[in-house]
Amino acid sequence: MALKVARRGAVPPFIAMEVLRDANERAARGENVLHLEVGQPSTGAPRAVIEAAKRALDRDQLGYTEALGIPLLRQRIARHYRDMYGVSIDPARVVITTGSSGAFLLGFLAAFDPGDRVALAAPGYPAYRNILVALGISPVNLLTGAGTRFQPTPALLDQVDGRIDGLIVASPSNPAGTMTDADSLRRLHDYCRARQIRMVSDEIYHGITYGMRPTTALAFGDDAIVINSFSKYFSMTGWRLGWMIAPTDLLRPIECLAQNLFISPPTLSQIAASAVFDCRDELEANVRRYAENRGLLLRQLPRAGFDRLAPADGAFYIYADVSQLTDDSEEFCRRMLADTGVAATPGVDFDAERGHQFIRFSFAGSAADIAAAADRLLAWRK
Repeated sequence: MALKVARRGAVPPFIAMEVLRDANERAARGENVLHLEVGQPSTGAPRAVIEAAKRALDRDQLGYTEALGIPLLRQRIARHYRDMYGVSIDPARVVITTGSSGAFLLGFLAAFDPGDRVALAAPGYPAYRNILVALGISPVNLLTGAGTRFQPTPALLDQVDGRIDGLIVASPSNPAGTMTDADSLRRLHDYCRARQIRMVSDEIYHGITYGMRPTTALAFGDDAIVINSFSKYFSMTGWRLGWMIAPTDLLRPIECLAQNLFISPPTLSQIAASAVFDCRDELEANVRRYAENRGLLLRQLPRAGFDRLAPADGAFYIYADVSQLTDDSEEFCRRMLADTGVAATPGVDFDAERGHQFIRFSFAGSAADIAAAADRLLAWRK
């Protein structure tokens, strides 16, 4: 007799990671693979972060910290909001988490009950939807497109039948790389406040923008859950560290959940991350490289037939409409990887309804890899 397997585990896979596995298997067989499928900086942590970690390994026992994180790092993050946005944040509201994934889990658990309904843009980051489903919360897809810059709007929210308990906003977004300007974000915030909808603002790509300054939802009030990460701009992906600015009414529930689910975030990562805010020169050099990669792909992809591209305002993604080339983005990406060694993510990862006509290219890699990928795609499409 088979033992029970919980239904919550039957969420779809994160296809970008499945593509990564396939690409890695090909590389292990000696094939030359270029990784444009995963949103991961090709650079490691800044030097000062590495040195801080080495000192901690020599001097510190690396025991548990408080569930919400070490005070020094929480204070430093609060100062970051003052310096970058001119927003004053009480360090007590800063919650250090095990990656932004831990922040989403804690935030969703604290803010929403099973059966609640949370609206989010489609296309969008698949883990939002899959975490919500695993928790018994219903995702409500807002079918965005080029007309709304792939971002949610009050008009799209007005079209939803039934109540909405939450709204996830991502600016810059994954996979489209588009941003919500300050006025649009304010309108969304005011819409949510007027209707008692909890806003969750994903700001993990702040710092990686091209000519447009990001706005934090904290500029408009203290009722939104704001989530960020050390993985993207700060180039500390494998250190698995993120943070959340929690509304005061959720702070104690989040703390109790964190104590029981995680005990504490990784101690070594927290100590090391305290140094990263003083590494702006290295971090901005990374962003300049992303900008060069972005410019190269925006020039070369249309020459290869990928000429319907979302505006890449920020992050390190280009979302391409390939409906003129295929109606099966998964098969297209498999064939492209087999024929060229260029790995990209099919759009079905981000939009189950329309993603079969889209693919996502990540330009977070080295300049040499992005240039080589463009050359291969040009030769392939010719």
